[in-house]
Amino acid sequence: MICKGSLVLCFINTVTYFGPTRVGTTRSSSPRRTDHAQAAPFRDPADRTGASGARGSLQGIHVTVSGRDAGKGCAPGEPGAWQRPELRLSSACHARSPANGAAASGSTDCLASKTDPGAGDRPAFPPDVVVAIKALACELPSRRGLPLAHWSVAELRQEAVASGIVAKISGTTLWRWLGQDALRPWRHRSWIFPRDPQFARKAGRVIDLYQRRWKGAALGPRDYVLCIDEKTSIQARRRKHPSLPPAPGRPIYVEHEYVRAGALAYLAAWDVHRARLFGRCERKNSIAAFHRLVGQVMGQKPYRAARRVFLVADNGSCHRGRRAADRLRTKWPNAVLVHTPVHASWLNQLEVYFSIVQRKLLTPSSFASLADLKRSVTAFQVRYQRAAKPFKWTFTRRDLHVLLAKLKKRRAYTRKFLYRNTSP
Repeated sequence: MICKGSLVLCFINTVTYFGPTRVGTTRSSSPRRTDHAQAAPFRDPADRTGASGARGSLQGIHVTVSGRDAGKGCAPGEPGAWQRPELRLSSACHARSPANGAAASGSTDCLASKTDPGAGDRPAFPPDVVVAIKALACELPSRRGLPLAHWSVAELRQEAVASGIVAKISGTTLWRWLGQDALRPWRHRSWIFPRDPQFARKAGRVIDLYQRRWKGAALGPRDYVLCIDEKTSIQARRRKHPSLPPAPGRPIYVEHEYVRAGALAYLAAWDVHRARLFGRCERKNSIAAFHRLVGQVMGQKPYRAARRVFLVADNGSCHRGRRAADRLRTKWPNAVLVHTPVHASWLNQLEVYFSIVQRKLLTPSSFASLADLKRSVTAFQVRYQRAAKPFKWTFTRRDLHVLLAKLKKRRAYTRKFLYRNTSP
């Protein structure tokens, strides 16, 4: 039977239980300090004033491990001292004193032994077991020769028992321990380090253009900045049955089976400061298709008579490197091709527009034919242009420096633990 109150326990040779007593009763000696830890004072929020109105305090009771277990470690998987019945009380439990001062019966309010079979309490685990479980969760399963890509709670529990960390443990306990440190080994994220040696310089140029600056000088009124890119392999999926509209308590129903009716590429250009949108659909992406889009832009006012037209593009195969810049300058002398760093297409503002197209038009994909898909993309572009405004770009050079410094530290950390976290 457990006293009314909370328990605080230390798992190193000596376990200290705190049970409630009342003001006016005789206190036992203060809790003994072990070699490694001491239980902090603790007051049960549920402990209220008694019949006399006196506020409750806490009384320490010591439980020590028997001689054969004290100071001795246990083999992995072997029941530890906290799981064994050889526990003895080092002091008697003090009964509460009622308001009239008479001694109360200890059979109702006294703390029972933790090992009492009738107590019904589950055995507690020591800190080193918790640490071992969390360390296991932070290790790739492949390092242990397991054919798993990541841990689940069930797989983690099975491995903890198989490796001898514990003899028995519940999935709920594992879930609670992992949640204490926000460990989610069943999730993953993709990442990549910048490998462009001129990442900072190239990214800085693009950021400066968004702020209407180029090589340290402000842009003139006849200078324009456009982002240009392509969205390739947009499939026209003809569903075997028409989609059903939403209804109360029901979302849109889309038939799972479909017939591929072909694919096309959507090439577009976005004026960063004037919010003008240009685009065209092509059967496939190519240098010729890219030049047709640039010609569509440069053939219109005010770009035709502009002093400079900066075209921000990524390193796609149709506009990569110095040769692509020379080809454009040959046809359009006022065109300046500016590349983003490798693996930094997120600096291209047109990616923001493409994400809007993907969410609002292409998901879910249901088009009767390529012609239907082309009409829908063109109509969406016209609709978006009516209310288009420049994007509020907030990423500055200062943010870039902070990001690069963070990646530099992360790279050093990753190299330090590369051997541990990669498969043999």
